[in-house]
Amino acid sequence: MSYVCQQCKEPLQLDASLVDLAPSAYDMIVASLPSVPASRARYVTDLEADKLAQLPSPSASKAAWQQATPSENSRASPPLSTRAQGKQPQRNFPAPNESFVLLQESMIRSIPSPVPGAAMPKKTTLGNQKNFPAKNTHPLPAQQQPELDHSNPTPISHHLRSTMRLFNVLSTRSDIDHPLCAECTQILLSSLQRQLDETKKERDGYIAFEKEVRKERERESLDLSRQDAEKKIERLKSDERAAIEQLRLADMEREQLDEELKLLEAEEKALEEEEAEFWRAHNEHLLVLAEQASRLASLRAAYAADYATLEKLERTNVYNDAFCIGHDGVFGTINGLRLGRVPGVPVEWPEINAAWGQTLLLLYTIARKLDYAFEKQVKIRYRRLYKLRIFYSYRLIPMGSFSRIERTVGDKATYELYGSGDLHLGRLLHNRRFDFAMVAFLECLKQLIDSVKSQDPTVEFPHQIVKDKIGEVSVKLQFSQEEAWTRALRHVLLALKIVLKWTTNGGNG
Repeated sequence: MSYVCQQCKEPLQLDASLVDLAPSAYDMIVASLPSVPASRARYVTDLEADKLAQLPSPSASKAAWQQATPSENSRASPPLSTRAQGKQPQRNFPAPNESFVLLQESMIRSIPSPVPGAAMPKKTTLGNQKNFPAKNTHPLPAQQQPELDHSNPTPISHHLRSTMRLFNVLSTRSDIDHPLCAECTQILLSSLQRQLDETKKERDGYIAFEKEVRKERERESLDLSRQDAEKKIERLKSDERAAIEQLRLADMEREQLDEELKLLEAEEKALEEEEAEFWRAHNEHLLVLAEQASRLASLRAAYAADYATLEKLERTNVYNDAFCIGHDGVFGTINGLRLGRVPGVPVEWPEINAAWGQTLLLLYTIARKLDYAFEKQVKIRYRRLYKLRIFYSYRLIPMGSFSRIERTVGDKATYELYGSGDLHLGRLLHNRRFDFAMVAFLECLKQLIDSVKSQDPTVEFPHQIVKDKIGEVSVKLQFSQEEAWTRALRHVLLALKIVLKWTTNGGNG
């Protein structure tokens, strides 16, 4: 037979002390249990009376049952709990309050008398008692008499009945169904300890209240004299009048405070409306401010980007990229084109002419940036006065490999700034005009250098220009050696590079 906890429904294993429970120990446990409260005994009596009224038995039998039933004061066990009542019909042993069995008259008449000499069993269960006949009845016939179990109960069944009876007694005399496991028992003990602590606190409160009541009764029990009583009455009346006056003043003050409260409420309402209007305007202002801040941040970002681009552009020197002047051995170069000829290193005339075209374009670009016009001015004395007179001027026409220089004032002429290697008579005349063009170019370069020196005396040029020579080397090709002509052209490119650097660095203001 297995047992389960009545709270958590977990299977239980009984302790050895419960299995081998002695009758004396059982009686000691039952005696230590609390008695049944009157309310519960009354509940049992009413419940049994209702059940007795529902039985279809004669009134004489019901009266005999009520007389045989113990009274409320002598009842030893309370009504079973809901779970114990559900389990009660399955028990095969008598409960402490089950001393009689109610038999109906029809059952008594139909039961035959027992066989003479039949021995009754000493101890029977509740189910066996219902099958035994009552006294003074006729015995059953031999073929209808049931076989009675005269054997004694085994020790195991006896222990199981004792344990089950103990659990039923515990369940009927308390509000808790048994058996319980160790965990549920610990939870129950904690709950009971908490209830005990609360009950102790309540008891202490009642004790303190009782002491106060006793002290109050002791004070009231003291007899006061008539004179003292009259004085006390007068004092209480004066206190009452003062309290009434204070109450009247308090009422007047309350009315004033009510008026002030109404005024303050009206003022508060006006302030709330004003505050709402203020916050509305404040929110609109914040929106406008956020929009303006966003626009300002956008403008600042655009300004920073544009300023960075401007600085980058200002640092960019497009002239250095457009006119890259360098050298290649003994040759001066512009944009990779060699300018000059030397024996042993043949340089084609198309490359030289293209280099002269880039050189003339560079001079033209610098003059236009500086807003300079190439004019030759001469002082003329007329009647003891000196006057400036333009003697001649040049116009540069950069046309790549076929560039030329024109003289517009005085003896107008056009000089081609490109040459050829042919040796016929017409080509010799053309080379002579090529020399005039190079001399005119050198004259224009000298005018530009003089203008730069007049604006910035700190600028220094390594080679001076005198007529057709630069650095004491003539720029004319005819009747000159190619090495000297190449060196003169290299000096021309160096002077142009210095002028270009001064122009692009902002030295001209």
